[in-house]
Amino acid sequence: MKTVGAYGHAPLQRKNNVNGENRYKMTNELVVRTERLSKSYVADGIETPAVRGVNLKIRAGEFAALAGPSGSGKSTLLHLIGGLLRPTSGQVWIEQQALGGLTPDQLARLRLRRIGFVFQAYNLIPVLTALENTEFVMELQGVPEGQRRDRALELLSILEIAEYADRFPNKLSGGEQQRVAVARAVAARPALVLADEPTANLDSESGQKLMDLLRRLNHERGVTFLFASHDPRLLNQVERVIELHDGVIG
Repeated sequence: MKTVGAYGHAPLQRKNNVNGENRYKMTNELVVRTERLSKSYVADGIETPAVRGVNLKIRAGEFAALAGPSGSGKSTLLHLIGGLLRPTSGQVWIEQQALGGLTPDQLARLRLRRIGFVFQAYNLIPVLTALENTEFVMELQGVPEGQRRDRALELLSILEIAEYADRFPNKLSGGEQQRVAVARAVAARPALVLADEPTANLDSESGQKLMDLLRRLNHERGVTFLFASHDPRLLNQVERVIELHDGVIG
């Protein structure tokens, strides 16, 4: 684990290893940038800040985490970056697109095309099989049936659950459901995958297995991951930990 501030990292490019397989290194291409990003909630006339003036950069190919105790603002910041929440002030850019000026429909299209989400509660569709859940976002994108099925099966194989492709979520363990959620997020080839406490509901063995597989996707596919977590199992495996306290990076 490497703990650094909101900025900094080496450049990144794809290269071939001695076996001819693609491997990825960091580049200077920004996937996420925030500027003076703040979010407050108001209840009974009392304003409570959750995120305060955050400046953050995430580069293509990073494997990074927002860390902090409960109430530190890490999940709120993750949801702001993903366009699931509107900020009180400040701005978020995904690649070169500022989110602040987008209509709800434009924001939904950007999330569909450029951002993958992995949630603590998995959020799989119960009436769809593991394969169909993995294909779901690609179907919304209009990817042809044969192409999306091939891509889904390939990812389920990488995540070591291809044998469960025809099972429904209620027939899968928690660890298996979370791997399907990861496959669904990655299958659409987003610029960024945001994962909120992905290991929180998993036992130690399942959590470690999930992190090993996510690292493989990062190394072999160049998938950019940004986590929100206080799980030391996860924080010990990321390349950069961004600490939040009371909504402030520091």
